[in-house]
Amino acid sequence: MGDAKLIDPQNTMVRYSNPVVITKREDKGAAAKAKSPALMLAAEKGKETEEILNSILPPIEWEEDGQLWRLQVSSDPATRLDVIKLNEQLDTRLQQRQAREAGICPVRRELFTQCFDELIRQAAINCGERGLLLLRVRDEFRQTIAGYQALYESSIAFGMRKALQAEQGKYDMEEEIGKLRSDKVKLEQKLVEMKNKMEQIERRAEELRASEEKKNMDEIMLLKRNNAQLRSQLEGIIAPKK
Repeated sequence: MGDAKLIDPQNTMVRYSNPVVITKREDKGAAAKAKSPALMLAAEKGKETEEILNSILPPIEWEEDGQLWRLQVSSDPATRLDVIKLNEQLDTRLQQRQAREAGICPVRRELFTQCFDELIRQAAINCGERGLLLLRVRDEFRQTIAGYQALYESSIAFGMRKALQAEQGKYDMEEEIGKLRSDKVKLEQKLVEMKNKMEQIERRAEELRASEEKKNMDEIMLLKRNNAQLRSQLEGIIAPKK
């Protein structure tokens, strides 16, 4: 197989026709039958329905063994029983693929998308305009989901950037804290040194003051003794002799 098929009819809930080989030869018998007005009207209606279906769910083409194959959705109308089977098939596949019942679940979204595409196919066969309207609803829903997904991815990227900035800010803050702690230790050491110097200066000042006081006291005592001696001598000189 040259190009792999994008959709396996066995793994989707959308009803597909059997793959056909695309040839350029025209069926002359069919062309002859198409000359009947009733057959021509039926053929035109069938062609119109097929064109609407192909615009809603485009056919898939691939090459295999040198031949070009085409797979397109079935144009057979659905019955009430087909709708019931579709509902049962949806429930079965949800259980088989273990889809989540709530929250974001790609598996559940994929299965419901297939189910909705099949409902569009069924509606388009009965009424082409209804099918095209449902196609608009489906495309609008997909655009909304894509917008939410882009917003989610953008918010994730924004959150990652903020987390990286916060981590970088945390690293810078820790580095600044380490620097401040180092400065604090240095200042504390300098404070201890200044206190020691101040204590030494105070001790030297106290010793100098005590020395000066002792020196002053010695001088005062000396002056008092000298004064007493001079007074005694003076009194001896001026005192009358008996």
